[in-house]
Amino acid sequence: MKNLLREKIMNGEKTVGTFFEAGNASVAEALALTDLDYMLIDTEHGPFDVESVMLMLRGVELHGTTALVRVKDSNRNSILKMLDIGAGGLIIPQVHSLEEIKKIVEYGKYFPVGQRGVAFARGAGYGYLEHAKGDINDYFATCNRETLLIPQCETKGCLENIEEIAKVDGIDGIFVGPYDLSVAMGIPTQFDKPEFKAALERILKAVKDAGKFTIIYCADFNVANTRLKQGFDSVTVGQDVNFYIDAINEMVHSIEK
Repeated sequence: MKNLLREKIMNGEKTVGTFFEAGNASVAEALALTDLDYMLIDTEHGPFDVESVMLMLRGVELHGTTALVRVKDSNRNSILKMLDIGAGGLIIPQVHSLEEIKKIVEYGKYFPVGQRGVAFARGAGYGYLEHAKGDINDYFATCNRETLLIPQCETKGCLENIEEIAKVDGIDGIFVGPYDLSVAMGIPTQFDKPEFKAALERILKAVKDAGKFTIIYCADFNVANTRLKQGFDSVTVGQDVNFYIDAINEMVHSIEK
């Protein structure tokens, strides 16, 4: 059980992913054939849930791309089930407080870090995968290390408590949602405002000081290049459906009719 995205980030590599919104296992498999480091299956805004995500994960795993899942909320079932079916990590949206963060760790990490419910489900090969066969404490340690818990910093509460949140044992990194964060700050999409730039710098410093990594959503590759130079470890660029639409339109418009 090795999380290739985690390994790349720990090795100091910059990584690139995209949101997966199409919601079809065959499309997920095709996306895994690209050079992306990861895809982020979106169940917060996407219409799909646990059973369909499980099929997507099977398609992705055929080709070694890491599949993260953005869960719909921070409730126990939302966290537990996506980990049980084999998600490489979770992005948790709309967290507001340190208390919520501690609950996320309680639900998503095994003993002694948290209190994740024990079950040898699909993610453990129903108990037949190598990492699930031995001592239970070794199994817990492997899962705690390789499955990532990544809250989104997109609320005023999360921003105001980012130093404490980043330090929590069991939190592996922070995902910045710039659009919702700017709305929470009262300056929707005004990313050039000094206060928004200061917020990003605060997040970067807090997370780096805690020894964790940062991911940020970017609308396009130009923004992505800027954010990587700024110090973010990873960029999640756009969403798959927009790339499909843009590529087809480019093909249509390049043909001389």
